[in-house]
Amino acid sequence: MPPSPTVYLIGAGPGAADLITVRGARILARADAVLYDALVTPEMLDLCPQAVKISVGKRSGQRSTAQAEINRRLVECARQYELVVRLKGGDPMMFGRADEELRALEAAGIAYDIVPGITAAMAAAASTKLPLTKRGIARSVAFFTSSTAPGHPEQATLPDCDTLIQYMGGKEAIATARQLLAQGRSPDLPVVVVENCSRENERDMRLTLGQLEQGLAGCSGPVLVMFGEAFAARQP
Repeated sequence: MPPSPTVYLIGAGPGAADLITVRGARILARADAVLYDALVTPEMLDLCPQAVKISVGKRSGQRSTAQAEINRRLVECARQYELVVRLKGGDPMMFGRADEELRALEAAGIAYDIVPGITAAMAAAASTKLPLTKRGIARSVAFFTSSTAPGHPEQATLPDCDTLIQYMGGKEAIATARQLLAQGRSPDLPVVVVENCSRENERDMRLTLGQLEQGLAGCSGPVLVMFGEAFAARQP
């Protein structure tokens, strides 16, 4: 039998505390220590009152804990506590830097397991009541982000898909809009911007690609930008 996991990477989901999985909530309720991201809400942390809570938040453009330090503290906690949770917003395996943390655990010989979470794109589609796919119109979906490691180009090469979902897209959305227009996409292409998805202060904006090129102001929370004909208004 493989050794019992010491560390669990758990997806907290998009924000609302009741969108964590049942498995994730059960493990969280037994954790001795929880290392949590900046996007994890206080309500989510209420699910583990017994645990030592360690903030290792990373937010784009803000002072935050370096990834190497997060790896070090995760290994340190795994050697100190019986059950450690690394609590990540969304899903650990989607833009969550899980690979770096898993490599650190493996190098230290620490057993781990992963509990998936609802990623922001799925939650945004449900919240706005706009499916990411639509029969006869959109049958391919791509997730991308412009947030990169140091030394890598800031703007991603955009995939050729019917529906594009840009994570952490608040500051980069204008550059993405210009890139899509340069590729020949219509200025009338529907765009949906979702800020603070699933939270009480969620804000949804429905634009066109041409309007997005003119600017996106007033967003301070996590932003997801969705591009595609699937987001056109439904006809009665």
